[in-house]
Amino acid sequence: MRIVIVGNGIAGVTAARFIRKRSNHEIVLVSDESDEFFSRTALMYIYMGHMREVDTRPYESWFWEKNKIGRIRARVQSVDFQAKKLLTTDNTTVSYDRLIIATGSQSNKFGWPGQDLDGVGGLYHLHDLERMETYSRGLQRAVIVGGGLIGIEMAEMFHSRHIPVTFLVREKSFWDGVLPPEESAMVTRHILEHGIDLRLGASLKSIENDGRGRCKGVVTESGEHISCGFVGLTAGVSPNIGFLKNTALEINRGILVDKHLQTNIPDVYAIGDCAELREPAPDRRSIEAVWYCGRMMGETVAHNITGNTVAYDQGIWFNSAKFFDIEYQVYGTIKAELPENQSTLYWEHADGKKSIRINYETNSGSVAGFNLMGIRYRHEVCEKWIKTGAHIEAVLADLSLANFDPEFYDEYESGIISIFQKQTGKTVNQRQQRRLTNVLAFLR
Repeated sequence: MRIVIVGNGIAGVTAARFIRKRSNHEIVLVSDESDEFFSRTALMYIYMGHMREVDTRPYESWFWEKNKIGRIRARVQSVDFQAKKLLTTDNTTVSYDRLIIATGSQSNKFGWPGQDLDGVGGLYHLHDLERMETYSRGLQRAVIVGGGLIGIEMAEMFHSRHIPVTFLVREKSFWDGVLPPEESAMVTRHILEHGIDLRLGASLKSIENDGRGRCKGVVTESGEHISCGFVGLTAGVSPNIGFLKNTALEINRGILVDKHLQTNIPDVYAIGDCAELREPAPDRRSIEAVWYCGRMMGETVAHNITGNTVAYDQGIWFNSAKFFDIEYQVYGTIKAELPENQSTLYWEHADGKKSIRINYETNSGSVAGFNLMGIRYRHEVCEKWIKTGAHIEAVLADLSLANFDPEFYDEYESGIISIFQKQTGKTVNQRQQRRLTNVLAFLR
């Protein structure tokens, strides 16, 4: 059987790896982005000089031949699902028995005048990084449109080269649609402390043409003109599936898939950012453009294609990022607005750059989620507490178990325990279980 995978990001490559572990089927990866698989989340560190592109490759060049994974560098133009063939832009035909579509995301564009000018781009693909590099030479100012995680990464990239940045964010506070008010305020302060020209409540109206097809500035909805030599479009991403529209494949925002990641067409699957679950788990999105979700989907589809039927499990929500110097981690359900059925504990350090938030069900006391700024907790520990519905008092008593590395990191558990005691009048006696053996025993 010949299995063709379109896309060599984390989802596609994980699928190839696990199909190879489980079978001797012929595997072919098709992608026009790069010859080698690379860590997309590390693009910013290449620009900042912390890593070389070769350092972002998880596998050596010999990996593919050794594991009998074929690679074709080409862009897919169309798919003939009935004949089971792909047509590339260079008129090459690639046949398949089973097809996995893992084409990832593309930066959103909302029809702004000038959005296709030279010097305008997002930060998702390798060529986006190359574009940034090209236009950074002699750049006097960059304007970034959109206040998500990609936007803050791009701001830090330009800031690392001392290039002034104007940041247009339509929300009243940074990422306030995702972060609770206190954490959003913390990140907003932190961005301003780094000298970024953050414009809250500001939206893009148009991008100005210098007369030679290159951007020279932007105009905001309020009518302000801001001169710049580069415009970063970071107002989210959407599934990269334009070449599949007007086909028999069922598409909504993404390619619709069932719990086994199968599309409406036999022998065709979709995974990663381009896949949209028909029946997502409660309180979860149907499209989750997150690295670890792509990896989990890749492993799941490999099982299904090789004869072991497995349903895709979205698991406990997790995400992590970095807002300049502040690390961010979230485990479980932490919404921008606290649900009526939940209570929250929030502790913030006096320096305004560290915080711990724990949400729990008000009636049952079961812990629902953790939000951490500038502090690390162990993923496995927090996930187990959420999965098992651990009571908030038991979690607080054993909170030191979650501390990432007590030998090298300060501990702040007493602060949030004190807040719980003030809110409820209950006493929590913290058990100091700090040895690694205790953590491992807990996880078992």
